[in-house]
Amino acid sequence: MSNNQRHAVVLGASIAGLTAARALRDSFDLITVIDRDTLPEGAAHRRGVPQAEHGHGLLARGRAVLEELFPGLVDEVAAGGAIPIDIQRDVVWVFGDRPAPRTESGLHGLCISRALLESALRRRVKALPGVTVLDGHEATGLCFDGVRVTGATVRPVAGGGEHEIRADLVVDATGRGNRGTAWLAGLGFERPAEERIDAGTVYVSRDYRRVPGREDFACVLNAPGPRRPYGGIAIAVDGDRWMVTLLGVGADQAPPTDPDDYLAFAAKFADPRLHALLRDAEPLGPTMRLRLPASVRRRYERLTRLPERLVSIGDALCSFNPAYAQGMTVAVAEARELGAAVRAGLDGLPRRFYARAARVIDAPWDMSAGGDLAYPWVEGPRSRRTNFLNGYVARVQQATGYDAVVAQRFLAVANLMRPPQTLMAPAVLAKVLRYGRRTESLAAPVAAREVPVG
Repeated sequence: MSNNQRHAVVLGASIAGLTAARALRDSFDLITVIDRDTLPEGAAHRRGVPQAEHGHGLLARGRAVLEELFPGLVDEVAAGGAIPIDIQRDVVWVFGDRPAPRTESGLHGLCISRALLESALRRRVKALPGVTVLDGHEATGLCFDGVRVTGATVRPVAGGGEHEIRADLVVDATGRGNRGTAWLAGLGFERPAEERIDAGTVYVSRDYRRVPGREDFACVLNAPGPRRPYGGIAIAVDGDRWMVTLLGVGADQAPPTDPDDYLAFAAKFADPRLHALLRDAEPLGPTMRLRLPASVRRRYERLTRLPERLVSIGDALCSFNPAYAQGMTVAVAEARELGAAVRAGLDGLPRRFYARAARVIDAPWDMSAGGDLAYPWVEGPRSRRTNFLNGYVARVQQATGYDAVVAQRFLAVANLMRPPQTLMAPAVLAKVLRYGRRTESLAAPVAAREVPVG
């Protein structure tokens, strides 16, 4: 590396790290991405992403940002079996007692396995000039000159000596189990305050064979809520599979792992389609159980002192309850903001980036943290605002089963395409007040009608 070449080191080759590498490539001559896993060549699960075998969601904003960073990516993964969808037309959403009307919404999502998405991003990032992906290595610490981070120390996972990699910027994308706060304290800086919420959610997942065209939907979701603290989702993904995840919120709501009991658990849902799918489809493997970790938001944006040339991103910055399907989308949106912050210069970058990232995180964190706190047994601070919003959102969700416009607006907010306050617009509020108190057993799906997009 010549003295005048700018070098960025990204610690972690998951969604956040790969998209950060792409966002930084326009501002750096060299990028080194480091991951402790031996990364697979194709679309295969890996040890460092244990949640990959469970259902994932790429929200509309996530798809839009990925297509911006990697033009043509959607067509590429669709050729590999991923399914581009309209979020409202192609998905059965059940938030209350009835499924939302299915119609064109202008919200474009993507049904895809985590393994295929990571594989496509790795291939794109590796093909970028000046990018090196160093797998089988773990970061052990940071290099620091008293003002700025000047690189990272790494060592081979299989054994060997530690060595330094010098850099003009280090990005910590090492995920939920990151050591970033400990490294920060080791350099003499204050750790960021943390907000932590544990909803006690348990996933049990299983793959099933999918016969293309048999069902008229690409995804069916029965969302959990305080009245029914259990739910499930089936997503049509590459490999002609249904990735099915059943979940329960709270210690006594965990789905069973026994196949017969697993099927019976799905019979409790308000909408019968997921149960019917499991009854008729061929299982492709055993059930897999995962106890979801706590959601954690690290408030780096509130620190008064930060080392220069070091930022955290993705789950290292804020890890969400996966049940809300926000994590991948927020990570790629943060990467986009990192690219924009770097273009303004490296001096003062951490403070500038964390301010931008906080604006990305605020709405989804409020939705997921607030949603978790709607369950009475989940511990955490509940303000009057939290209680009011939870009550209002519950009525919005109930109204989605009766009105296509309310459903489209709620999905636009949930997909991070509109700010939450648009749910309080007069036209939406009137419909929520009209329909939001209704409670009934499942009726036939409401006939769809066109929804104004925008």
